Amino acid sequence: MAENKTKQTNASIDKFIGSIKEEATREDCYKIIKLMKSVTKEEPKMWGPSIVGFGTYQYKYASGREGDMCIAGFSPRKNNLTIYLMPGFEKQKDNLKKLGKHKTGGSCLYLKSLNDVDVKVLKEMIASSVKEMKIIFPNG
Repeated sequence: MAENKTKQTNASIDKFIGSIKEEATREDCYKIIKLMKSVTKEEPKMWGPSIVGFGTYQYKYASGREGDMCIAGFSPRKNNLTIYLMPGFEKQKDNLKKLGKHKTGGSCLYLKSLNDVDVKVLKEMIASSVKEMKIIFPNG
């Protein structure tokens, strides 16, 4: 069985974010860190080479594949800020309507910039996602 490549590391978050060329994206990353930290009450950790994550849960698929992943996280990708809300968006439909300019896919919320969205709604979405994850994975 293939090993999960996305694992928590001891890499420097400041070094990772500092390597981002666009100043506005770096600033958004620090705002997202502050936001996620306030919601999760967890310190940020690097997951793999490009995800800043908060908290941990253990998953196990029916196939037998298992591992650890962050409860909430984000990554400044080339075209978007990708926010990882692990339970997906089934229970977030009302918030998605109020959020602003975004796209979704699976558990990923894609934003061009925090300026395009209502940050209070984003915070609600993160809080709702974290709460749901703690119910699904109470020993996370």
